[in-house]
Amino acid sequence: MNKKWIIREKPSEEQINTLEESLGIDHTLCSLLVQRGINDFEIAKAFFRPSLSTSHDPFEMKNMSIAIERLTNAIFNNEKILIYGDYDVDGSTSVALVYNFLKSFSSNLFTYIPDRYTEGYGVSMKGIEWAIDHGVHLIITLDCGIRAVDTVQRAADNHIDTIICDHHLPGTILPPAIAVLDPKQADCTYPYKELSGCGIGYKLLEAFSIQNGVDENQLLQYLDLVAVSIACDIVPITGENRTLAYFGLRKLNSDAIPGLKALIKKSGMQLPLSISNVVFGLGPRINAAGRISHADAALNLLTQSSEEDAKVFAEKLNLENEERKSYDESITKEALALIQEDSLDKNTTVLFKKDWHKGIIGIVASRCIEHHYRPTIILTESNQKVTGSARSIEGFDVYAAIESCSSYLEQFGGHKYAAGLTMHKSNLVAFKDQFEKVVSAVITPEDKVLKIVIDAEIKLDQITTKFYSILNQMGPFGPGNMQPVFISRNIRLKSDARLLKEKHLKLAVYQEDSQVFDAIGFGMNDHQDTVSQSFDMVYTIEENNFRGNTSLQLMIKDLRVYDESSLI
Repeated sequence: MNKKWIIREKPSEEQINTLEESLGIDHTLCSLLVQRGINDFEIAKAFFRPSLSTSHDPFEMKNMSIAIERLTNAIFNNEKILIYGDYDVDGSTSVALVYNFLKSFSSNLFTYIPDRYTEGYGVSMKGIEWAIDHGVHLIITLDCGIRAVDTVQRAADNHIDTIICDHHLPGTILPPAIAVLDPKQADCTYPYKELSGCGIGYKLLEAFSIQNGVDENQLLQYLDLVAVSIACDIVPITGENRTLAYFGLRKLNSDAIPGLKALIKKSGMQLPLSISNVVFGLGPRINAAGRISHADAALNLLTQSSEEDAKVFAEKLNLENEERKSYDESITKEALALIQEDSLDKNTTVLFKKDWHKGIIGIVASRCIEHHYRPTIILTESNQKVTGSARSIEGFDVYAAIESCSSYLEQFGGHKYAAGLTMHKSNLVAFKDQFEKVVSAVITPEDKVLKIVIDAEIKLDQITTKFYSILNQMGPFGPGNMQPVFISRNIRLKSDARLLKEKHLKLAVYQEDSQVFDAIGFGMNDHQDTVSQSFDMVYTIEENNFRGNTSLQLMIKDLRVYDESSLI
């Protein structure tokens, strides 16, 4: 796949020097900070030393007072409360957070997560009927519900109140809930708009604690769940999210709740965990429950009160994740073969096979984009319909493209970079042709080139333990505060390149008189010729802990043969 390297414009030397003088740290690190808008001592102090005291007042969120009054009355009157959440990581952690906290105040709590295959996303009618049959008086939806007009109405018709806690964009008509908590409502003045679904649940419980004089530590003990949701739902790690993630990671790495502690041990990951470790290590295991069987297994894990009891569910999730990986590998292989057969010259990838696993196709769409960088839809058959998941490339609105083909669809939903859709089998060919036409009309050759944004060019001898220590304090890293990417030129191998598992490139590299660094490029086995001579390397820096030994390791993003005259 072609990749374009783009080096960020360096800030003015005056700004960098001013910050360097006030902070007393490396010039390159100061340049990175100024790039991120951190250009004076006070802003830097707040950035490097987050404080929960800077979090916004939860009562600034529209309808929060109404929600707290209704929740408090429900608990005081011992009413039955149903905590309802989505089947992904954000939904599972949200339900676990609210249940774990409220069980100290009520013995009349129930939880409900819909089945991905029989109910689909959101507040299902089956879930509402369950609530009616079990005499529920109050439903709290988490990470879903903002567009559940009909189902919330069904609840209201049966004298069930609903508090909606969601972070997705509302539609033109809001559900008839007693309170809707969603900062993305047009008339909500809450200052921060990018909380995860679990983050909204956290603010609900924070407001409940303030209103009822609950010790704040009773809620803070569950911040690790909030951090996991922020990481895995890929929300911006800025503002309040960054503060919650910062303290949530500290909790995760020092004293995680029993379920997360058991899952970390089962995964074999070493502490401390970063946002990236959570996304690629914990997230897939929690998600595997809803993809392979039912997300109740993830919820059971996250609500255990002892690590010993949690081990059973950690083992189940680990096994389901292995099954997920097997489906992932086989379906991706089939999908890439189909692309080679008949769609290499197209601007889109739209693939259908009736026996592909519905819970895996979103992952496969992302895998295909790693090889063929263009808007991608992977479809399978479910309940006699064609259903699928779409993923997009940087800057391209796949949701808008799908909306332009909506005449062929029974239903669809999502956002700019990811969407879901369902259609009758008879419309598949016409939809595929129309989607290609719609995308081709607006996409450019430049759009189809993966861009790697580089923060700074450095020499390898600049990479020291002190340099990395300060660099690491710029985290947690994620959208809005990405891990710094560096380029170093004219790199050489100290010893022959090695292949790990026949697909990962392991190198020992140096530059001029620098020390030797280990470097690894995942899935970069096709770059063996590149490193047989001097080369340029784009990478991030990470700490590697192996058998008690700690060293700095370079995580390769791309490689090119060195050319003294070349410019990016």
